[in-house]
Amino acid sequence: MSLSNKNILLGVTGGIAAYKSAEIVRGLVKKGAGVRVVMTESAMRFITPLTLAVLSKNQVNTGLWEGDQERIDHVSISSGSDLFLIAPATANTLGKIAHGLADNLLTNLFLTFKGPVVVCPSMNSNMYLHPAVQANLEILRQRGVHIIAPAVGELACGVEGVGRMPAPEAIVMEVETLLMKRAKLSGKKILITAGPTREFFDAVRFISNPSSGKMGYAIAEAAARRGADVVLVSGPSLLPKPAGVRLVNVVTAEEMNEAVMSNLKDVDAAIMAAAVSDYRPVGRYPEKLKKGEEKISNDLERTPDILENAGKRKNGFLLVGFAAETEGLLENAREKMLRKNCDMMVGNLVNSSRSGFESDENEVMVISKKKDTVDKLPLMSKRQAAERIMDKIIEEMGLD
Repeated sequence: MSLSNKNILLGVTGGIAAYKSAEIVRGLVKKGAGVRVVMTESAMRFITPLTLAVLSKNQVNTGLWEGDQERIDHVSISSGSDLFLIAPATANTLGKIAHGLADNLLTNLFLTFKGPVVVCPSMNSNMYLHPAVQANLEILRQRGVHIIAPAVGELACGVEGVGRMPAPEAIVMEVETLLMKRAKLSGKKILITAGPTREFFDAVRFISNPSSGKMGYAIAEAAARRGADVVLVSGPSLLPKPAGVRLVNVVTAEEMNEAVMSNLKDVDAAIMAAAVSDYRPVGRYPEKLKKGEEKISNDLERTPDILENAGKRKNGFLLVGFAAETEGLLENAREKMLRKNCDMMVGNLVNSSRSGFESDENEVMVISKKKDTVDKLPLMSKRQAAERIMDKIIEEMGLD
């Protein structure tokens, strides 16, 4: 069975769709999973703990202060779980977990759980579409929580609209797919670059670009979630270190080149998402240059071509490059892929206000040299794009 040896922690909150949690438990158990259920006080008004205990063949936990008080339940209950599924997830619970509030057992478990989390929003359509709820969902997405979008249909209040929890079998299938994806890169080492580089003109001024590192960091998170051993070489970025990733901080293109070359050994894939400065000043002033002459000049020289250097050292690993263009995207990206000895190229236009540098969204195309294909992805969040890009990389590595 596909979920054999997998343990699922199921959180049930107080919405009318809580009755569907019985079928979710049944479906997970049928697939071979071990299921542990935790319920909020409101959830028990819709379905009894006894029902879920019988179906899961495990004790159902409902409060912070129950059971063996020698243990801290909000840590011990989730121990050994491979995934935390919250279905249904009410607007109230979404708000709590998005903002770190922990006033019941379920929300405490959310803050202590270190594995993948899946939430299934279920509520009245007006509630679901309210800007506050949508903002909370976006916060959770940005933190790597997987959201299963609600379906459109007849709601408990009698109206038609979005907010209906998907069918239990669809939720079970989504959990199964996520856990299968998570194991795809187990035992694989992946090197990723992200962010800009800075080439200093004097002690405080430098040549750089607006890259935030969001795309590369999202790819690093996606690879780590799928079980890879990830080394992230990052230029200056304000983003927090992704969970489960070894971070190597650099500043200049020279430093990034050295870090990449020293970490290429034994990698299975190298994904070069950094926006590296192509030129640097020939002469650097050791101190801050004071305002004086009307004009000053300084020659520029090429920085190391990190992608090209990686292509020359390729010895079986998959090499993925990025092409940020302002025009002729497909032609320029394909030419760069061939010239730099890449296996794949991810191209995007950076002259759009909604995608590219600093934006939370991106619209990319993924080019495969071996398959001679071009996959154009629509505008989506960089986290979503990272997942789609990783899907393509896994296919290219023959691991799908």
